[in-house]
Amino acid sequence: MRKRLRLGIMGGTFDPVHYGHLVAAEEALVQFNLDRVVFMPTGEPARKSDRRVTPAEHRYLMTVIATASNPDFTVSRLEVDRPGVTYTVDTMMQLRTIHGPETELFFITGADAVLDILTWKDSDSLADVCTLIAATRPGYDLCRFEQKPGPGALRVETMEVPALAISSTDIRSRVAAHKPVRYLLPEAVAAYVRKNRLYEGAV
Repeated sequence: MRKRLRLGIMGGTFDPVHYGHLVAAEEALVQFNLDRVVFMPTGEPARKSDRRVTPAEHRYLMTVIATASNPDFTVSRLEVDRPGVTYTVDTMMQLRTIHGPETELFFITGADAVLDILTWKDSDSLADVCTLIAATRPGYDLCRFEQKPGPGALRVETMEVPALAISSTDIRSRVAAHKPVRYLLPEAVAAYVRKNRLYEGAV
């Protein structure tokens, strides 16, 4: 009998991708017995209109560079190439169509992002297509998930990842202030940031 594919989708802006993202993906791979993890850089993020987001092509290429050495990781252009605002619900519905009902889908992202997703229009549709994995820092208040109203069938798993203390926001600020970012993200990604002069004057 053919094994049922368990596919993890690591969602995020990845602006830039860092070790916290990579550790979370690896942890999900092991904890949830996934066959592989697909990194899904957002195209035009729906909830980040309050700041300038680095062009999607740069974020996609940085993610490719960061994951190239891991055979269990791949990177998708699905959201990067899709026109308009990016919604997780639309992406997961499209992936369900692509992979069929026999594939188990797990959407992996930060805990705060999961709480945000649960407030979106049509978020209850996620119950039919995937399980949400909320990656949290140690000490995160997990009661926030228990108290969140929503359809009882919606599946949300939590996963503690110490490296999530690393923040893309902090990395952008450090680059803008000419502070070191070594050991926060892969050196090849840091080199890409320097070469393309990303985050100069960023917040």
